[in-house]
Amino acid sequence: MIARQFLRENPETVREALQRRGDDTDLDRLLEVDEEWRGLKAEGDELRHERNEVSSEIGQLKAEGDEEAAQAAIERSQELKQRLTEVEDRADELEAELEAGLLRLPQIPDEEVPPGEAEADNVERRREGFDDLRAVPESVVPHYDLGEELDLLDFQRGAKVAGGGFYFTKGAGARLEHALIQFMLDIHREQGYTDLFPPIPVASEAMRGTGQLPKFSEDAYRVGGSNDESYDDDDLWLCPTAEVPVTNMYADEILLDDDLPVKHQAYTPNFRREAGEHGTETRGIVRVHQFNKVELVNFTRPEESEDRFWELLDEAESVLRRLDLPYRVLDICAGDLGDKAARQVDLEVWAPADDTEEGPAEGGRWLEVSSVSNFRDYQARRAGLRFRPERHESAEYLHTLNGSGVAVPRVLVAIMEYYQNDDGTITVPEPLRPYLGGMETIEGSEKIGEAAVGAGEKE
Repeated sequence: MIARQFLRENPETVREALQRRGDDTDLDRLLEVDEEWRGLKAEGDELRHERNEVSSEIGQLKAEGDEEAAQAAIERSQELKQRLTEVEDRADELEAELEAGLLRLPQIPDEEVPPGEAEADNVERRREGFDDLRAVPESVVPHYDLGEELDLLDFQRGAKVAGGGFYFTKGAGARLEHALIQFMLDIHREQGYTDLFPPIPVASEAMRGTGQLPKFSEDAYRVGGSNDESYDDDDLWLCPTAEVPVTNMYADEILLDDDLPVKHQAYTPNFRREAGEHGTETRGIVRVHQFNKVELVNFTRPEESEDRFWELLDEAESVLRRLDLPYRVLDICAGDLGDKAARQVDLEVWAPADDTEEGPAEGGRWLEVSSVSNFRDYQARRAGLRFRPERHESAEYLHTLNGSGVAVPRVLVAIMEYYQNDDGTITVPEPLRPYLGGMETIEGSEKIGEAAVGAGEKE
């Protein structure tokens, strides 16, 4: 979150940041609340000081036998007590309003963030892998049709057991998904990441620490509760991203300078309602409620976070490079920037099926597989993440960064379409073959059950 002191001293900087983001937060109200709260805190201090003095006078006056003056002092003390109660109650109300408002304030974008209001204003920085594209079929079969034909994906049975937006990967499809996860973990381990396997349910306090709450509760799956803002700290949520448990594992702790940078990676299944995305990518596994992802989370010294940001981007890109998948790099504009991020760069892989107007000249469409973000001290202030530069020095807030390395289902889509062959089979990318027992081509398998048999062939 943005520090109160910074807001007080730099209101126009915050106002400009909100305008760049297209955020309509009532900043004037927040500033008014803060000013009134500070005034009441000062008044409260004065009232307590006067009450202490009056209390001392009462005993002295009684000892001197001046009962009339003592009684007047007692009445004054009671007046002070009543006013102090009123002041403290009002200050508590304002404190709660101020805290809630600060939790909803988005991060201040870096100066280098491109201007813009929405996704269409994001800036494409470069493309990779398009100079030597492999030959794909003239008419690429979309992954959802090919997946069902080869019995790699089962949407109907997924919906039967869990509802829409859930699916089964089967046979070689499931093996390919497992292979991708292990492949990514191995790559990032080479890059110096420590493996974690975190808890999947996460507490409300952890969701607040990384910024998922209070703004984005409608997109999360709550365990045993509703999705309004009257949540309790005991409530649990299904992990929307490993960023939440991994970042909060050090909440309210002080790391040592020698500990930094910390680089953690974690594979988790992730759960999202995608409440605001109805009507987009409704077929297949591009936009689903449960998906696998390897997340990269970094903790750095403030002065090193900028360099680490670009290194993190390169680490995430390495997965796509090794798989020889074409992709592009997008610099996210201020209006499309995540609330927590000061800077965000997305990786979008190319999937050649389903031509769209926004796709490349080769046809197909872009699928976001990673958002690499520098949160600076925004999450650290919310979660109490600090480090001590020297043992005798005061603790400082560290910087947090994260990126996906990468979202598995969309990479699976890209492989099924980009590595598709004319005969309807799928070539396994060479780096994944050792994880699949040397399998070079996915040919599919026989389907199970009466439903798989043509109506005219049923007994």
